[in-house]
Amino acid sequence: MSGNTRLASANTYDNAVNQLTTRQSQMSKLQEQLSAAKRVLRPSDDPTGAGQAERASTRLARVSADQRALEVQRNAVATAESTLGDATTAMQSFRTLLVQAGNTSLTATDRASVAQQLSTLRDQLVGYANTRDSNNQPLFGGLGSTTAPFSDVGGTVVFNGISGQTAAGENGIPATLDGQATWMDVPTGNGVFKMSQNNATATVSSDAGQVTNPAALTGHGYSVSFSVTAGVTTYDVLDTTTNTAVASAQPYKTGQAIQFDGISFIASGSPTPGDALTVSPSHKSSLFGVLDQAIAGVRDGTNPSAISQQVAQGLAQVDTAMSRLSATRGRAGDLLNRVDNISDRQGAESIQLEADRSRAEDLDMVAALSSFQTQQTAYSAALGSYAQIQKLSLFNYIS
Repeated sequence: MSGNTRLASANTYDNAVNQLTTRQSQMSKLQEQLSAAKRVLRPSDDPTGAGQAERASTRLARVSADQRALEVQRNAVATAESTLGDATTAMQSFRTLLVQAGNTSLTATDRASVAQQLSTLRDQLVGYANTRDSNNQPLFGGLGSTTAPFSDVGGTVVFNGISGQTAAGENGIPATLDGQATWMDVPTGNGVFKMSQNNATATVSSDAGQVTNPAALTGHGYSVSFSVTAGVTTYDVLDTTTNTAVASAQPYKTGQAIQFDGISFIASGSPTPGDALTVSPSHKSSLFGVLDQAIAGVRDGTNPSAISQQVAQGLAQVDTAMSRLSATRGRAGDLLNRVDNISDRQGAESIQLEADRSRAEDLDMVAALSSFQTQQTAYSAALGSYAQIQKLSLFNYIS
């Protein structure tokens, strides 16, 4: 009988110790979770939750890397857009000086001074074209050049990059712009044809001309030659491509439009026999070639008609070059808008992924604190009851 009683007492003590140990283990785990603010501290705590949290964390890291790369691209394109703004300002200054150079009251010394100022602006624009971003990468290298994409070789600027521009992706944009399209793709003349004098001493000049009937354009070259007979000035038009006459002995009047084959231009001055105006198809030049031609016309012009001709052509071509800069600046603005859209989407995705991770592994602090208090109360009660049970030992009654 006493043996059974001793066995029961031993079991009671063992059960009490086991319960206390369990309570301590539960409280220790809760304390660890509270300290880390996480419900899942190791995969064994919740394999499913741990897997979900790991996937969300991996995706968060990838989105964060995309966001960092996107900010680098944003800064590069923003710098390019700002640089194009500075270049446009320089071109506007160039244009103002070119208009000033057309003033017939200027002396050769005055024009040389203007030409020097124009040359300074031209060199400044070459510097803009070679601008680099904060990572020392050229902004206008196109499809890739780590060296300066533009070099001035013997007074001629050449493009060393690769024409084109990478496409914007789902999570990024190109960090460089197409230097070829921006700086090296400027049509001469008015974009369709170019007017010029047949010699440096000609006393007749023209404006840049315009297209009056696109359907009648031939793309041919023409020579408009002038004749003076008995004080009457006339002109003949020859198609130099086919060597056929287009018009003969047409009366000439300064400031009056001359029209044929879908084109029109205004000739000015008092031509002398042998003077002629040449109409040639427009071809591609560079922004710098356009500027160099205008500078040479201002610096080397020998008479008012020649200077007027060069200024008229220069202004038309400078305007076209400025439109190329504006077009690229507009594309840069579109890319920056795309960056904002991508950034907003990545931000929303990060919030969603963080919520997924939190649901999978984070601890409900309020519930955990309540549970910890409950466990603490239960543990205190268990300790108290155990102490009472210890006093019930038979040895406490043996004197």
